[in-house]
Amino acid sequence: MMYDRAGALPASRTDFVLESIKEAILYGKLKPGQALVETDLAASLNVSKTPVREALKTLAGSGLVVMSPYKGATVRTVDAAMAASVYDVRLLVEPEALRRSVLRGADFSEARSALRDTEDLTSRNLANRRFHRALLVGCGNPLMIQILDGLHDQAALVTAAGWGLHPTWEAEDAEHRAILVTAEEGHAEAAADLLRRHLQTFADRLAEELPDVVR
Repeated sequence: MMYDRAGALPASRTDFVLESIKEAILYGKLKPGQALVETDLAASLNVSKTPVREALKTLAGSGLVVMSPYKGATVRTVDAAMAASVYDVRLLVEPEALRRSVLRGADFSEARSALRDTEDLTSRNLANRRFHRALLVGCGNPLMIQILDGLHDQAALVTAAGWGLHPTWEAEDAEHRAILVTAEEGHAEAAADLLRRHLQTFADRLAEELPDVVR
């Protein structure tokens, strides 16, 4: 019987395989551009190739895996164009979602609890994702949250790539705290503006540091 890290029984064998491969990609155990060989993955997870094949299809749909008729499945490589696409949507949606959350008097205690000091890159990435979602979840529009949730894996992949080139989490942590305090004080427009600048700063840096196109 297979259990996840929290000790809960996964809904299915495919779910277990999906979460295991996703975790390995986001934690950097499976590197960008690395081939994902069904036989090898099945052996490492002690499953048949069928759930691996289904999991790879799902991960391709979420943008973490690239499927090619010639090369098979590979871990998606982050380039400037991919990062720009992700941040284009985030810049359009996240500041407005935060503005609405503040106007609705949302509870930001979950965002505050995500502000934890840690030196581990993976923990920082997970906390970063949790913080941003907690800012927006009270916006009152489930579709906005659904759109952003659909981006969160790709955003985490982009963030990890950016920090791998040039760690900037100390400055970003200070920006997070400023955004949160402004939101908690009820300043909707100012909080949205701080979030917009926070996202734009990171997006601009990625545009300079990431390769234009990865083939």
